[in-house]
Amino acid sequence: MTLAKFTSIYLIFVGLLIGVITVLSLLFTDQQIFVNNFWVMFGFLAGITYIAYMLVDMGIKRDPEVGVMAIMGSIAVKMIFCMAFVLIYSIKAKGIGLVFLLNFFSLYLLFSVFEVYCLLRNLRHQNLK
Repeated sequence: MTLAKFTSIYLIFVGLLIGVITVLSLLFTDQQIFVNNFWVMFGFLAGITYIAYMLVDMGIKRDPEVGVMAIMGSIAVKMIFCMAFVLIYSIKAKGIGLVFLLNFFSLYLLFSVFEVYCLLRNLRHQNLK
């Protein structure tokens, strides 16, 4: 999968997530299901996922034999940056609530599953060559 194709699929995925989040916020107006700085968290996770995919894509194109190591390294770096984000957020906003944890880990899981799915599609196409 080329980077341009991934970018278009990724933008569709992000658009669908934004749509679902908007509908959920309209349905549950009386309850707080999203933290105050939700869109900052969303943008951070969307950006770090895209950057991680770009780095893995470049690593796989340079040396396909170490593609799995590039994927694992990318996931580890993404996790470290996300842990740093949670640390900074917890320092700035006193007391992390259950809403933040559910928001963060659901977004982290969704973006990670999408990234791994696209990376595995890349590796599958390389095995067919």
